[in-house]
Amino acid sequence: MKQIIALAVAASFFAGDAFAQSGQVPDNLEKLSGFKTTGVTEFTFIEQGGDYAAGIERTLERIKLPDGFKIELYAVVPDARHMAVGPQGIVTFVGTRKDKVWSVTDRNKDRVADEVKDFAPSLTFSIPNGPCFSKDGFLYIAEQNRVLLFPAAEFFYESPDVAAFNLVAKGDLIPPDEESFNHTARVCRIGPDGKIYISLGQPFNVAPKDKLDLYKKWGIGGMIRMNLDGTGREVYTYGIRNSVGHDFHPVTGELWFTDNQVDGMGDDIPPGELNRQTAAGQNFGHPWYGGGDTRTNEYTDEEPPADTVMPVVATVAHAADLGMHFYTGRMFPEKYRNAIFSAQHGSWNRTTPVGARVMVTFIDDQGNAAMEPFAEGWLDEPTGEYLGRPVDVAQLPDGSLLVSDDLAGALYRISYAR
Repeated sequence: MKQIIALAVAASFFAGDAFAQSGQVPDNLEKLSGFKTTGVTEFTFIEQGGDYAAGIERTLERIKLPDGFKIELYAVVPDARHMAVGPQGIVTFVGTRKDKVWSVTDRNKDRVADEVKDFAPSLTFSIPNGPCFSKDGFLYIAEQNRVLLFPAAEFFYESPDVAAFNLVAKGDLIPPDEESFNHTARVCRIGPDGKIYISLGQPFNVAPKDKLDLYKKWGIGGMIRMNLDGTGREVYTYGIRNSVGHDFHPVTGELWFTDNQVDGMGDDIPPGELNRQTAAGQNFGHPWYGGGDTRTNEYTDEEPPADTVMPVVATVAHAADLGMHFYTGRMFPEKYRNAIFSAQHGSWNRTTPVGARVMVTFIDDQGNAAMEPFAEGWLDEPTGEYLGRPVDVAQLPDGSLLVSDDLAGALYRISYAR
């Protein structure tokens, strides 16, 4: 890891020379990469408790769970999206689709957060949706068009100034001309091979033909991986429309991921997807398929790749399957060990809303998977109103689960009493 920091520091000095020559004003990342102060001294703190929290708690009273489980409000976190729990269990970092990353701390370990404040407030983030941790405590944050690296973030987060470096500089994750307001929520994970895997959703409902070669080259509409110092970038996964959740099987090491499928084809097609990748370079069918084996109208006359990999689970159309996590804790009953917990956010593109729940997927020894509801009730079915919209699932050190909700702006904790 010393090599990572050395490379990052060197890159920051080269960046500083470029700024000086161009006459541009450098942002605070250059200062933080050189371990300099920025002058920023204030945090934004989020109130925990009060009437707002009480309203969320009333919603949680209607959530249905299997016997023995309970759900409680863990923290009020505005726009809460994907989460990364620090290896030391000190703090959970929460991304957003806006310009904030939040640090969430339970200081007295009563399993309710005591403090929520913005992380690295001296930096300007752009859609910092996807935080992830390496086992040795390096925090990575995947943004719209940049990936940042924060060594020892669990310990530096108490200061507004934190050690921060480019893993992938702004404008190098995807071509700047391909930046979009749509499908820009990146997620990342560190794989069992010690590489970082980053999803790159393509921005269209159905990717147009004239973009396919460019997207294949960059891994847009797929997943890329690289070494933890930013070298060795390669495209690992092809044929994804917009994946916003992936994790690695704790036993086999295989990559599993959710994928959001094509809109505008009706309420009941195409299905969403839970996929299993067994080798590098596999193709999962977009844009020839809109989801599952449903062909897109735009590519009806085109021959799809012969080696297209179909999903392991075809999920309810427009449920919007997002974040997922393989459960490795010991709090829950044994049958949940190595099962997938995943969040269904619910899509705009359905006349009768669905989703807004947490699912669990059980996998047998042959890799067959069966998905069923685990926590539901955020969708008020008589009115079709969303009372919450789960985004991601993460595991705390005690084996309980956190669920993020970007509608209510909250994290929930699901625990099990033996």
